[in-house]
Amino acid sequence: MDIPVRYETECREVARFMRRLYKKELTTTSGGNISVRLQGERIAITPSATDKGRMKWKEVGIMTVTGRNLTPHLKPSIEAEMHLSIYRRTSAMAIIHAHPVFATSFTAMDSEINTALIAESVAIIGKPVFVPYALMGTLDLADKVAGNIGKSDILLLENHGVLSVGKSLLEAFDKIEVLENAARMTVITEIMGSAKSLTAERIDEIERLFR
Repeated sequence: MDIPVRYETECREVARFMRRLYKKELTTTSGGNISVRLQGERIAITPSATDKGRMKWKEVGIMTVTGRNLTPHLKPSIEAEMHLSIYRRTSAMAIIHAHPVFATSFTAMDSEINTALIAESVAIIGKPVFVPYALMGTLDLADKVAGNIGKSDILLLENHGVLSVGKSLLEAFDKIEVLENAARMTVITEIMGSAKSLTAERIDEIERLFR
């Protein structure tokens, strides 16, 4: 059976979530990438040089976890090794790397995203981990990201973007969306000058119940 057809259901989901990511303005046409773990030590991953807003399932590539491209007619994502490194070191089932404007802005500042403004962000994303700068598409970046993913499901990549992992594409997407909302609320409350974060006791209560 043709490789893409064998994984049609999973490829359709990857393409659908990429279109959704673009529609929600959480990434650009050329930026961001999505992948999901498949059976047989393989992954489905969005390729390079593809219109993210109109992606079709047949445009989603298939790779082995060791890095062999099983769809040679598609150019692997520039960040393929970053995804593969995470899959090799963790049990993550899905990865989303994106460039949402507000959250990504915090990767280029000394300020932190306040995820303790509402219970939702505490429960879903907790405290994101900051990953020091490494050139995009390099093994250095892949190693730094994979080395930090065990500390949090959400990473802020310095002067680059954000990354989330999850048990499903929906879970990984939800984390990116909640992160961007938390970044927006951080900016709003800082402008208004009246932020009221959850207390440590309330955060502990939420984490005991939901994390």
